[in-house]
Amino acid sequence: MNASKALVWFRRDLRDHDHAALAAAIAAAPQVYCAFVFDTDILDALPTRQDRRVDFIHASLQELDAALRARGGGLIVRHGKASEEIPRLAGQLGVTAVFANRDYEPAAKERDAAVAARLQTQGIAFHACKDQAIFDGDEVLTQAGKPFSVFTPYKNAWLKRLTAADHGIFACAGALTDSGLSGVPPLAEIGFSATDLAAVGIRPGMSGARALWDDFRAGRITRYGALRDFPAVKGVSYLSVHLRFGTISIRELVRTALAQQADVWLSELIWRDFYFMILDRFPHVVGHAFKPAYDAITWADWPAGFAAWCEGRTGYPLVDAAMRQLNYSGWMHNRLRMVVASFLSKDLGLDWRLGERYFAEKLNDFDLSANNGGWQWAASSGCDAQPYFRIFNPVTQSEKFDPDGKFIRRYVPELAAVSNKYIHAPWLMGRLEQESLGVVIGRDYPAPVVDHARAREQTLARYAIVKTSV
Repeated sequence: MNASKALVWFRRDLRDHDHAALAAAIAAAPQVYCAFVFDTDILDALPTRQDRRVDFIHASLQELDAALRARGGGLIVRHGKASEEIPRLAGQLGVTAVFANRDYEPAAKERDAAVAARLQTQGIAFHACKDQAIFDGDEVLTQAGKPFSVFTPYKNAWLKRLTAADHGIFACAGALTDSGLSGVPPLAEIGFSATDLAAVGIRPGMSGARALWDDFRAGRITRYGALRDFPAVKGVSYLSVHLRFGTISIRELVRTALAQQADVWLSELIWRDFYFMILDRFPHVVGHAFKPAYDAITWADWPAGFAAWCEGRTGYPLVDAAMRQLNYSGWMHNRLRMVVASFLSKDLGLDWRLGERYFAEKLNDFDLSANNGGWQWAASSGCDAQPYFRIFNPVTQSEKFDPDGKFIRRYVPELAAVSNKYIHAPWLMGRLEQESLGVVIGRDYPAPVVDHARAREQTLARYAIVKTSV
């Protein structure tokens, strides 16, 4: 593909290296411009004008703009409907091709189709590149030529198909073109204000991603399998928000995982591709169960129970600590995401979509594919999901993965004085001990909103409607 002038449309790929669309544009055209759109179709739906994700993007764009300027170009930033702004800018610049990296969300695919159609009327080509996934489309299929719906055979096929070329570096060397229009506007100009990113330990941009990645690969990547399930331990990479917005390349992570034989970490990266594929090939999962039979479940109508879950006052310390971590920092440890999701759907009997939406609002690293996949896994309605009769016990999960209560005490400080014996189930303490510690259940800390054993029986009855189809 050749073009006299090209425009690279950055979206969830905010870096200037190992970037498929940027590399393709540089290879195709002698003049290359770069742009980003603060898309009002997305921003206008946000519930608050103080959103850490918007702040993260804005700070990352400033770093990206500086990197592009150092190469002779710069980042043109627009605020409006991307479906209108990109065709308008392409016409203004006189480009003959627009390059972007593929997205797999239904709304994003619809947006890109609209952009491509408008560009076509202007005689401008639209090229979508594979960048945020290692494999997409029809690259990994069953022997029958169908998309996978179970992870392990997908992973095996993914690994069998993998070659060095699939995780090679996209060379982005070459000068860029200064449009004279570049620059990142202040947050206030797009209607948002700064947040507390620094206070919660988030460093945006390529430099933030690099610092986390260097720390993780130097000391923990090979021990990830042993450390990953313990929220009080520094065991995970904390890269999720950077992967979400593409300030680091997935190919670099895969290359390193292979080189260091970090198989458990690599498996998590393959899960990411798997959920992209599910969202791409089975878009009905947005708003509906992957397994249609699960849409017949009658969920509880219990606003007070949902509020207790959201606010971290269910009376189950690990669940409450996890939800408070989310509400404070916009992040939650992956083991805890499973625990609280199971608790919502199988202890409280509430529709998993309520939790999915709450996470979508709160998570800095919110990604539709992974969020939907994780929630449907916990609710047993998704592909390769946990069987409906497997129900996490929040107390035993707490005892196993936070044995000394360090994580609980950090986020539920009212339980700080409780001994390890009772930290996971403080309602088992006698009244005199509760009084002596100043932790009276029902006064200083909530009593459990449900009895787990009874809730388990109710869940099995609730899920009986799908028993014959699973």
